[in-house]
Amino acid sequence: MMYTQAQYEQHDEQPVEDHIIHLSGISWEDYERLLDMRGDHSAPRIAYLDGVVEIMSPSFTHELVKSLIGRLVEVYCLEREIPFLAVGSWTLKAPDRMRGAEPDECYIFGDSPREQPHLVIEVLWTSGRIDKLDIYRKLGVAEVWYWRKGHIQAYGLHDERYLPLTASEVLPGLDLELLTAFLDRPTTYEAIRAYRDALRN
Repeated sequence: MMYTQAQYEQHDEQPVEDHIIHLSGISWEDYERLLDMRGDHSAPRIAYLDGVVEIMSPSFTHELVKSLIGRLVEVYCLEREIPFLAVGSWTLKAPDRMRGAEPDECYIFGDSPREQPHLVIEVLWTSGRIDKLDIYRKLGVAEVWYWRKGHIQAYGLHDERYLPLTASEVLPGLDLELLTAFLDRPTTYEAIRAYRDALRN
C-alpha cells in the first residue's frame, strides 16, 4: 500500500507492523551466533547495543519507504555525477565498543574503499526501537538520516556527537524536503522519473 504524505504524517507508530523483539543480557559472542544463524540475508535485521539485541522484521511499508529513499539518493548521485556504492543492509560491527547494526540502506560516496559508510538511512515506522544513533556514533558513521512520519531528519557526526542538520553534509546541495516530496508516488518508476525531472529543472 502506498501512503500519501498526509497519511505518512498521521501514521500510528505503535508496534503492530514491524515485528520487533528485544533480548537483554546477550554477550557479543551470542550476537555473533545470531548473525551466523540468520545467514547472508537482509532480514531480520539485528542490532546490538551494550548487551541488548534487537531483532526486527520490517513490514512491507518499511521496506517500501527505505527503498524509495535509496533509489532517489541514487538518482541524485547520477544527476550530479557523484560516484557511489550502494551497500544496503551492510552489517557494521565494532566488538571493542560492543556495537553492531544493519542499516535500512547505506552508501559510500567517492572512489575510495571504507570500513564504514558515509551515509546510513533508517526508517522509523514503529516505535520502541533500540537507539541506533548511539550505535552509529561509536561506529564512526559520518551521517545518519532518520525518516519518520513523512520527513527526513539528518544527523552529522561532529566530535563523536550527532548534531541535527538542516542539510546533508555528505551530499552537499541535496534538498531533503524536495526528495521526500516524491515518496508518495504510486510506483518507484513514477517517483524516480518525477524526482529526476525536478533535479533537471
